[in-house]
Amino acid sequence: MMQKLGDFKLPAFFNYPPYFTLQPVRDTREKQIQLWKELILDYCRNQKVFVILLEEEFPLFSNPVIERSLNNEARETFLSALVSEGRAEWLDKGHRKCLILWHRIQDWADIILRFVKDNGLEDSVMTVEEIRSGIESRGTELHGMDRTILMRALKLLEHKGKVAIFKGTSADDEGVKFSV
Repeated sequence: MMQKLGDFKLPAFFNYPPYFTLQPVRDTREKQIQLWKELILDYCRNQKVFVILLEEEFPLFSNPVIERSLNNEARETFLSALVSEGRAEWLDKGHRKCLILWHRIQDWADIILRFVKDNGLEDSVMTVEEIRSGIESRGTELHGMDRTILMRALKLLEHKGKVAIFKGTSADDEGVKFSV
């Protein structure tokens, strides 16, 4: 029986109680961590989740069907494994808030460049908000994107001379000039 969370299909291991407890044997634990890393990235990408709060209910961290939940140590272990691979970042010193990078910043930058080229936006200007929520970005991965990640990707592109970021009339009205 394939379990689902909304339209997201959960993997078979999600119904296996031991996977909700950190495994003591190193090889087993490494396999467990790998499965959870893939699940977290897939789910976040599918559901457009950018931030996971460790102490709040997150759908993947419990399975009511088998009455199992990950404890905080397991949650932090799996998220820290993503952090160590550059697929996530802790947003606070206490490791309670985690930014999920289902694409690395470099990959987001590439997606932005492809978006610019696909929409003929070379040499044009857009606001940061238009990139995240404008008509052009509808149906793309950029739509609804986390602002922190978007700004980091734009700054990387600016560093490479592909865009210029300039202040608008207000803080959330920053402009981006593409020079692709």
